Amino acid sequence: MKFLCFVILALCLPVASVLAQSSSAGSTELVTVVEALFAPGRDLLDVKLTVDSMVDPSANAQAVKAEIARMTDAIKSMAGEEARSAEKLTALKRYLYESGGWNGNKPFRYDLDDPLGEKSANRLLQRYLTTRRGNCITMPILFLALGQRLGLTMTLAEAPLHVFVKYTDDGGAVWNLEPTSGGGFTRDAWYRQKLPMSDKAVANGVYLRPLAHEEATALIVSFVVEHQIEAGAFEHAIAVSDVLLRHYPTFAYGLVKKGSAYSGLLRRELADKYTRMEDIPADLKTKADRWYAANIEAFARAEALGWRPQDGQTQ
Repeated sequence: MKFLCFVILALCLPVASVLAQSSSAGSTELVTVVEALFAPGRDLLDVKLTVDSMVDPSANAQAVKAEIARMTDAIKSMAGEEARSAEKLTALKRYLYESGGWNGNKPFRYDLDDPLGEKSANRLLQRYLTTRRGNCITMPILFLALGQRLGLTMTLAEAPLHVFVKYTDDGGAVWNLEPTSGGGFTRDAWYRQKLPMSDKAVANGVYLRPLAHEEATALIVSFVVEHQIEAGAFEHAIAVSDVLLRHYPTFAYGLVKKGSAYSGLLRRELADKYTRMEDIPADLKTKADRWYAANIEAFARAEALGWRPQDGQTQ
């Protein structure tokens, strides 16, 4: 377990070492804002746009909502007034992924330069709408937002390092839709082949399961945790992670990010300041012991669910 901790520390340390936050609010205020995102009936698009504004205050949520409303109306016109779910889905795919006057002959495409959305700016929904180049976060969220506004039964689902859409047709059958590839139907076996995962993780619902509304909310809000880690605001990242895990206790990715935040805290407060153990003040040693135990616990809980450090990595 110690080896796992240090492997993850190496992989997940922040790219910025300066403690920063997009506002002056402390952890308590941030937790209050995040908790409000789980209010019953809160629309997932609204959650995403609030999160984007927390990460980048220049994000224009109203402009995005207006554009999505316009897109929804155009898709409804393409599908026809009496369209059934299958016809609406076909129109949605055509609108997004086929070139035509409806999208200015500029269809939405997978951003091969940043397919995982590792650059924070590329995780913003507004940027995706502007550039028409998306990733495995923005593409399924836009697909979901439009589908739900068309009256389609959809939610998000997770695979290792990936998000896709689960769609329930008029007959009650549930299908995987892959928004990064034209919204095509995709089998679970394909995800398991392309993005390796353990049988245990699948059995425990870590991957390939339709997410409940609260769980989908937690998945979207995890962007805030990532942002705080990148900024070196590890205490804030931990506080937000705790909120997410209260609403989604089996959120393996959230557990991993929480563990990574504790790793960053240990490095910032110890490894970057002290070269000898005897130089560390006693009160800081006590805190460090708690942080280390919390780090170990977070990764242990993720492992118990079937998560592995190599998930999603092909040989």
